[in-house]
Amino acid sequence: MHKIPIGILGASGYAGRELCALVARHPALDLAFASANERRGERAVLGGREVTFVAPDDVTLDRAALVFSALPHGTSARWVPLARGAGAKVVDLSADLRPGSGAEPVPYGLTEFARNDVRGAAVVANPGCYPTAILLALLPLFTRQLVAPGGTIAVTAASGVTGAGFTPRADLMFAEVTEDFRPYAVGNSHRHLAEMTAVMRALACDADLIFTPHLLPVARGILATITVPLAEPVADVLAIWREHYAGEPFVEITEHAPSLRDVVRRNVVRITAHLAAGVRRPTLTVIAALDNLVKGAAGQAVQNANLLLGLEETAGLPA
Repeated sequence: MHKIPIGILGASGYAGRELCALVARHPALDLAFASANERRGERAVLGGREVTFVAPDDVTLDRAALVFSALPHGTSARWVPLARGAGAKVVDLSADLRPGSGAEPVPYGLTEFARNDVRGAAVVANPGCYPTAILLALLPLFTRQLVAPGGTIAVTAASGVTGAGFTPRADLMFAEVTEDFRPYAVGNSHRHLAEMTAVMRALACDADLIFTPHLLPVARGILATITVPLAEPVADVLAIWREHYAGEPFVEITEHAPSLRDVVRRNVVRITAHLAAGVRRPTLTVIAALDNLVKGAAGQAVQNANLLLGLEETAGLPA
């Protein structure tokens, strides 16, 4: 069958390599080019296919029907109009075009939230990994106005070290992270906070969000524990999520707390919710887990690309 040509900018990073592997295994896509500035000329076997990285300036953008931009934050935005000018649709994995970035709004590719907007788009801003886990966990409460007005949603989330990117750093060396567990961006200072609060405000959620990320001594995966004050008591807690995500192929609702082993290398988010005991006001503990490189990045990007290209949404994605 005729395959659709795909380009990847920033292909040598963790998300870019994951994209290369997913495109290589996709039944309807073909990798037209994979660019990487510092690793130009290097080769890697990704998804069973040998990929040679080329310099961004040597890329012919009009060879691709769709371009994934996995370039660093602050760099990606200038390549998006270039790809559009060459006739390609774009899925941008950087933070440059996301809600809260200050950029001209484009459809936000939290697929289960904005599927109809994505279908007709030319450019999609792919969500961050933490916001994907946290927002998908909270959307059923936001849309039903079940969060207590003026309340505080507290999130403690932990990510594997691939979430910090491919650039070598001394504090991410194996000897520094193994047998350790530590917070970072303490004091509500993480860059993903603006993205999440912008979506909350768009859904008229009048609550504060406190987000404390942690570094896990594992390669991949995110586990988020979220405490939510409720506007009113809820009898059947999980029914809210099961109704909201009925028929969604990449959202799993479970009675038991999810673990990273449930989701690693899969394009799924697994969610549970329980009423908190021993508190004076109704409060939920919501837990979400996903693979930060798949559902939190490259997998969701392919999910969005499938919609942009008129393909089956689940095509080529590991469930």
